[in-house]
Amino acid sequence: MSLIPLAVMATIAVLFLASVTLAPDRHRFGSLLDRLRFVATNLAADTGSVDTFVPEIWSKKLLSSLKKALVYAAPGVVNRDYEGEISEAGDTVHINSISRPTVATYTAGSTTITPEQLTTAQRSLIVDQAKYFAFEVDDVDARQAAGNVIPEAMMEAAYALGDVADQYVEGLYADIATANEMGTVAVTTGALAYSTLVDLKVLLDEANVPTEGRWCVVPPWYHGLLLDDNKFVDASASADGGAALRNGLVGRAAGFDIKVSNNAPLITGDDYRCVAGHPMALSYAEQINKTEAYRPESSFSDAVKGLHLYGAKLVRPSAAASVVASKT
Repeated sequence: MSLIPLAVMATIAVLFLASVTLAPDRHRFGSLLDRLRFVATNLAADTGSVDTFVPEIWSKKLLSSLKKALVYAAPGVVNRDYEGEISEAGDTVHINSISRPTVATYTAGSTTITPEQLTTAQRSLIVDQAKYFAFEVDDVDARQAAGNVIPEAMMEAAYALGDVADQYVEGLYADIATANEMGTVAVTTGALAYSTLVDLKVLLDEANVPTEGRWCVVPPWYHGLLLDDNKFVDASASADGGAALRNGLVGRAAGFDIKVSNNAPLITGDDYRCVAGHPMALSYAEQINKTEAYRPESSFSDAVKGLHLYGAKLVRPSAAASVVASKT
């Protein structure tokens, strides 16, 4: 039996005994009885987050909110082709690749076709990141708050988990192909901000990266410069502006979906790394492994804890490009 129904039963018992034994002096204890009745009514009416908490449902809701909070690890920036089933930290997702067949000339009546033996390779994406959250909401605070505060706290937890995961994924782009690293470039005007994106586009073109689905993540100040260039298409001005602004998407320029993130790393001074690429570059796998609600023994509160497992691998280093953009 859960703690809340026990509390209801205990309160009702107190009410009954008080109404019987204190009947002659009921006027003296009216305030106490009224308070007890109020507590009993509210406890009985409140199903409580612990009683109604369904781990599978909350895990799905948390994971959905988490995806909305991501930028570097957002759907469309990374691929989840090899996500598979993740159950514990240390799980491995195997990524298979095969060599490209050679194309030869065929001449009718004279060409002997010999099948080419393709080579295969296997890489491993290890789910080596395990992050957790745990919070509690005091019963008194919950009563005084307008509405249920647990869902709001869960959304905040999703944002916090997403922020940590984003920083982890961004760090993997330090290993992109050397030929696709532009080095440090001064970006002080809208025109320079746009021309730098064009240079990133050329690098990806030369690496035979597909044009559809390309993205670029920039810090807020870089986005501010792009707004001064009329070649930048502002997403907020589009018909689906509200939807477009999810996951940091702010517009399009030079063939890229432009996304903004405060997790664009500060390299040194006022120099920030901006990364462009295609979802084929990096594989990401995640799972909200455990979500539990409970009543801590040391306090009168509802508590929730959850475990976020994830891992990522830069599987095609040539499908991304970077520039260190300097404010000065």
